[in-house]
Amino acid sequence: MKQLRPLYLSAAFSVAVLALSGCTTNAPDSSADDSIKVNSTADACALSAATAPGGTVKFEVKNDGTQVTEFYLLAEDGLRIVGEVENIGPGLTRDLVVMAPEGKYITACKPGMVGEGIRAGFELSAAPEGQTVSADRAELQKQAVTLYAAYVKDQAEQLLAGTKEFATAFEQGDEATARALYPQVRMHWERIEPVAESFGDLDPILDAREADLEADQEWTGWHRAEKDLWPPASGYTSMTAPQRAALAQKMVADTEELQARVLTLTFTPDKLANGAKELLDEVATGKVTGEEEIWSHTDLWDFQANVDGARIAYEDLKPLLGDADAELDAALDAKFSALQKILDTHKVGDGFTFYNDLTEVQVKELSTAVDALAEPLSKLTAAVVK
Repeated sequence: MKQLRPLYLSAAFSVAVLALSGCTTNAPDSSADDSIKVNSTADACALSAATAPGGTVKFEVKNDGTQVTEFYLLAEDGLRIVGEVENIGPGLTRDLVVMAPEGKYITACKPGMVGEGIRAGFELSAAPEGQTVSADRAELQKQAVTLYAAYVKDQAEQLLAGTKEFATAFEQGDEATARALYPQVRMHWERIEPVAESFGDLDPILDAREADLEADQEWTGWHRAEKDLWPPASGYTSMTAPQRAALAQKMVADTEELQARVLTLTFTPDKLANGAKELLDEVATGKVTGEEEIWSHTDLWDFQANVDGARIAYEDLKPLLGDADAELDAALDAKFSALQKILDTHKVGDGFTFYNDLTEVQVKELSTAVDALAEPLSKLTAAVVK
């Protein structure tokens, strides 16, 4: 995870869509397809319009800067997230498609993927009349979000049960059991990571990495326990028994809060599709680089879980990809299968090879497969919300 997540709060996956702020409106006019053009640079986030009709809204985000950037659509409070597009390299253009009702929002570009970003106000008017879907398509959309909601609920329940088991072993000093449970339990978190991250207050508490900590931020959660279970060779003082007990109990309490909040969420097709894209972005920016699990090197467990979550969202949305999107459907199916085939070569028993045992060639192979999947996956949202 990246320390930009405090932007998210609990309603991020609700029907309402949030707008991004901090952008100016001096970019070129939007094109005939009604996309809102966004130009991100080191010191500006320029939108082609500060207002647009509600409903299905498309942002075409171009990175004219020299750093990797991100773009967010936030609620008026600047906390809850409606949609995001991450990992936009210099010179690249990526789309964000959301379903957003009339209201005030905030837009934000994050050059360097740090801080609160360059923000500005944004407003959506009433959706155009006649912007509706057929009864049959509406039913397919309903089935997709119902299936995905059940999946999220199940993963959250398994995460809580696993966290309790891990916390007991960690608190009692049973390090062998805790090490064995660590990557397996975290897979439940990683499969629903965009949902978990939508709770901006819980994500940094449960999943902050040491490198992402801000000044005076207390370090708690999974990666704090990770470092104590796989300590550096020198210069590290192990946690005391009372410290381990406090951390373990807090992890359980925070996960209980997460599981309770998950039950209140509602979903829309664009949230599923954008969530799948976000999961693959997580793989590209953290897991395939080995930065996520820097102490345990269990990145491939996280990698697999992110892919699992993205694939489930795609499969739930698959009935919405009819004849008109048969080519996209076939590409997604083929790219998911190709990536999974590579991951399978790194399986060891019920787990995977440790990341630091991979060769540069193997890492490159995984990275190339992720990039190949990212291209068709970026088109999924537009296909399912039309």
